[in-house]
Amino acid sequence: MIDSHYLTSQLQKHFGFDRFKGDQEKVIVSVMEGNDTFVLMPTGGGKSLCYQLPALLMEGTAIVISPLIALMKNQVDSIRSFSTEDGVAHFLNSSLSKPAIQQVKEDVLSGKTKLLYVAPESLTKQDNIDFLAKVKISFYAVDEAHCISEWGHDFRPEYRRIKPIIQEIGPAPVIALTATATAKVQHDIQKNLGMLDAKVYKSSFNRPNLYYEIRPKFKTTAEIIKFISNNSGKSGIIYCLSRKKVELLAENLQVNGIKALPYHAGMDAATRSKHQDMFLMEDIDIIVATIAFGMGIDKPDVRFVIHYDIPKSIEGYYQETGRAGRDGGEGKCITFYSYKDIQKLEKFMQGKPVAEQEIGRQLLLDTVSYAESSVCRRKILLHYFGEEYPEENCGACDNCLHPKERVEAGEELTLALEAILAVNQKYKMEHITNILTGTSNAAIKSFKHDELEIFGDGKDHDSRFWHAIYRQAMVAGYILKEIENYGLLKLTEKGQAFLDNPGSFTMTVNHDYEAEAEEALTAPGGGGSGDPELFAMLKDLRKKVAKRLDLPPFVIFQDPSLADMSIQYPITMQELQNIQGVGQGKAARYGKEFLELINNYVEENEIERPQDIVVKSVAQKSKNKVSIIQSIDRKIALDIIAESLGMGMEDLLSEIEAIVNSGTKINIDYFIDEVMDEDYRDDIFDYFREESETGSIEDAIKELGEDEYSVEDIRMVRIKFLSELGN
Repeated sequence: MIDSHYLTSQLQKHFGFDRFKGDQEKVIVSVMEGNDTFVLMPTGGGKSLCYQLPALLMEGTAIVISPLIALMKNQVDSIRSFSTEDGVAHFLNSSLSKPAIQQVKEDVLSGKTKLLYVAPESLTKQDNIDFLAKVKISFYAVDEAHCISEWGHDFRPEYRRIKPIIQEIGPAPVIALTATATAKVQHDIQKNLGMLDAKVYKSSFNRPNLYYEIRPKFKTTAEIIKFISNNSGKSGIIYCLSRKKVELLAENLQVNGIKALPYHAGMDAATRSKHQDMFLMEDIDIIVATIAFGMGIDKPDVRFVIHYDIPKSIEGYYQETGRAGRDGGEGKCITFYSYKDIQKLEKFMQGKPVAEQEIGRQLLLDTVSYAESSVCRRKILLHYFGEEYPEENCGACDNCLHPKERVEAGEELTLALEAILAVNQKYKMEHITNILTGTSNAAIKSFKHDELEIFGDGKDHDSRFWHAIYRQAMVAGYILKEIENYGLLKLTEKGQAFLDNPGSFTMTVNHDYEAEAEEALTAPGGGGSGDPELFAMLKDLRKKVAKRLDLPPFVIFQDPSLADMSIQYPITMQELQNIQGVGQGKAARYGKEFLELINNYVEENEIERPQDIVVKSVAQKSKNKVSIIQSIDRKIALDIIAESLGMGMEDLLSEIEAIVNSGTKINIDYFIDEVMDEDYRDDIFDYFREESETGSIEDAIKELGEDEYSVEDIRMVRIKFLSELGN
């Protein structure tokens, strides 16, 4: 038996800590006794120490298999800082030069090196296998082991080849470590590594110091800038799904005086490494990144993690939010959510193998249910990882601090459970929801489920309501979702008992973030925080100007622009150009009277202008914008322009609308004349000139008739109209 005092003294000697955290000591003993060991320990729990300390104390070299080059560098630097000998830790990967690789191999063979970090790709190279076969290996550590599982959030095929390579190099005990794994993922990892009889150590997933909040996606950049300004000097990470968004957001933050830098896999390694180091060294406060950033980043005082886009899975969300408050101090986790993002993610999955799409869709659905749910966020997160959270109110999430209305739904739960049994517990939530709401589609018809007695029995409620019932019934333990079989719903014993003897079931009403964002858009001031009196005055002025110029009011400024003015109170031309939908051209043509009105209003009412909210926007140096304007000048057909930019016609028209709305004149007559006759075009043009009050495409379709006029044609003529009369 390994002496506990000895281990504590070694911990003090090598790492300067006087006690172990959680299960660390038990894990270290297990590894040193030669057992295969599985460690599930949330971010910030001290996973790395579980293999670093035994590696320093055991004979031979520990091979640490790790997925990211940046992560290896970070860990190696960290271990070297505790030791007098640089050779104590090395990494072996594609970033090293030949002489550097030679040095690593010499240190390993001489016995100096206790920890050798390798990427799974490097491990598969034959010369590395031959070299490692000569080395005395103390044990193998597979870090970020969830990468093995297709059901994990970061699956990497090369991780599934680790076991055969270990056998080729030479057997030694294996320790697998991860911060996020459902029971399904854990089983997958152990099975793949051939360690089903490993000693398993699981820590609680509860991070009591973290605060979780989901917000509707509306004016997100401005919201983020306000949030950071209210938390100035604190370290934060902002995650975006696309590299383009990372670059743009980082630029927007910099323009607003925030010390921020981008980080994504498309940047060269030296820049990435430099930006990461600047963040760790506190030369900058904010890193804006894709998920390429953060695995194993050991910065204890990240005070907030913001998701500009919702992650693809709850594991991803848990791991990324887990980078906040690792020192036990404040950690705010704010996520901006719009269902449109989920639809985008589903689109990205098209073209992948069907099984992979199915897995991806299930993981996405879990994310949606987490985002839209009004149940305690902590409860849902812990339930997802197979842990029960007994408290009714965690006091540290938006749903617990601002509880939603609760309603009695015992009868509805009974109906929901009966519907699962009616299809023999062999279908997914969406399908059963369609049966309840009486929604007939190809799948319903082909299985003849529209002939079931229960078909349409729940049509008093919409599918959102039934989804909420099923999700909350899952958290309450009445049903379970069979992940193994792509999410089929089954009743538990508790669910069957409820059906045998129905009683009360209270559910919380779910969030409708789309409606909230819609409300914010249409509210005077576009966010409820505008000034209704000023908004009304601006509308009156617009009407007056429109009458004088004999133009429809929407040509001058559209409603969202006036709403934005009623929040921001712009009083200079520069500030007016920062208003939504107002560019240089519009500001110059119509801005003078509006600025005078706002200026007088601000002075008369002694209004303190919210300078912290006046968010400067980056002049959009959109390559698309320049390229579109140049192509139109050269009279290239719009469908060809769209194709050359890799976008659909709908997206191209949106880009052209944005250019025209900001005051730039564009002439697409050459294309309109080609695709529609004169009378047809004039009918649409006259409608916008004489009848339309808002410029809305929906209203135009209703008025003109969708059988005769296409949306695309109406949009093109509106572009012509706005450009000729407004700019």
